[in-house]
Amino acid sequence: MRFILVFFLVFTSVIHANTINVCDSCGVKSIKEAVLLAKDGDTILVKKGIYKENQINVNRAIHIIGVDYPVIDAENKTESIFAVKADNFSISGFKFINIGMSHTKEIAAVFISHSKNFTIKDNIAENVFYGFILQRVKYGIIQNNKIYGRNDAKNETSAGNGVHVWKSSHMRIEQNVLLGMRDGIYLEFVDKSFISNNSSRDNIRYGLHFMFSHHNEYHHNEFKNNGAGVAVMFSKFIKMHHNTFHYNWGTASYGLLLKEINDADINNNIFEQNTIGINVDGCNRISYKENHFIRNGWAVKFTGGCYTNVFEFNNFMHNAFDLSYNSRLNDNKFEANYWSEYTGYDLDKNGIGDVPHRPVKLFSYVVNKTPETLVLLRSLFVDIINFSEKVSPVFTPDDLLDNKPLTEPINPIYE
Repeated sequence: MRFILVFFLVFTSVIHANTINVCDSCGVKSIKEAVLLAKDGDTILVKKGIYKENQINVNRAIHIIGVDYPVIDAENKTESIFAVKADNFSISGFKFINIGMSHTKEIAAVFISHSKNFTIKDNIAENVFYGFILQRVKYGIIQNNKIYGRNDAKNETSAGNGVHVWKSSHMRIEQNVLLGMRDGIYLEFVDKSFISNNSSRDNIRYGLHFMFSHHNEYHHNEFKNNGAGVAVMFSKFIKMHHNTFHYNWGTASYGLLLKEINDADINNNIFEQNTIGINVDGCNRISYKENHFIRNGWAVKFTGGCYTNVFEFNNFMHNAFDLSYNSRLNDNKFEANYWSEYTGYDLDKNGIGDVPHRPVKLFSYVVNKTPETLVLLRSLFVDIINFSEKVSPVFTPDDLLDNKPLTEPINPIYE
């Protein structure tokens, strides 16, 4: 009986839904007017053209669809184009331009609060301060949007975030392109969400930045040429797999920063040509498996107490330093990884080196204490002190060994 009642209510709402057309020659000429006329379940079709509008308040379950990418020009005014507080709505197919900048108000192409079950997809946002801001929402989809920062953004204070989500859950952020923002994607207090197949590039600070966000999964994203790469802070139960972190260069840059992360899985990622592949600070019980660390300054750099982490079946290839470790104590496991720096032998030809590999070089310890010594990296003197420390460890943990180093790369991405 309950199913029949629900079906009847849904069917009744569908047959009473209307379509409102918006264009220069239509009866309704502005999007704001169409939204005021619309009722729950209605669809607004906005035809191609230029609409100079902002502060369009949406508080009904309606679907606003752009036909052939109509342009909504906010004219750099300090108001969001769409301000939404409704459930079961969608906005798609628009080009948003010239979103104003403010340091006292939250202004975006689309600002959503206290909403659930919605979709924002197939939009283009250009010359924007913030792309999309979402607060206290759940079960939303942000899909296949392209977001480009302000033309005059030169530093963090003159740019906002592409997708900014706060105190929300059960979100899907997927297949978006984000360029020239402060942070491509920013999440704070966001749980049980999926971030996938996004390309976050050339952003002023981070490609992805999230804090206090638990039980989330990040996969198949590209983070390229960002100011400081990706920052993951104060979170637990995270899965990060099949992402690419590359060309994040700078004096304080990295592919991935982990700060106080616990109980996470970081698998099948590529860290290529970053100043630091992964910078790890105060993180525990993390599994690093089948990742590729290729031509980074440091592949992995520990800068704080980290315990019960496991590195297995990773490739460490042609990094200046494979591992930097700043403590004499080691509670982490390194086993069955491939190290291009390994100089041992495999007499029984079983693919496992017959002598352990010591991945921490004395010179990395010296550089941590005195960064200026990095200029000596390729000198004979460095080779001598690294060899002496390997033979008789004094400054590096004597139990930090890979006892089963592999002699061939695992699933090499480059032949």
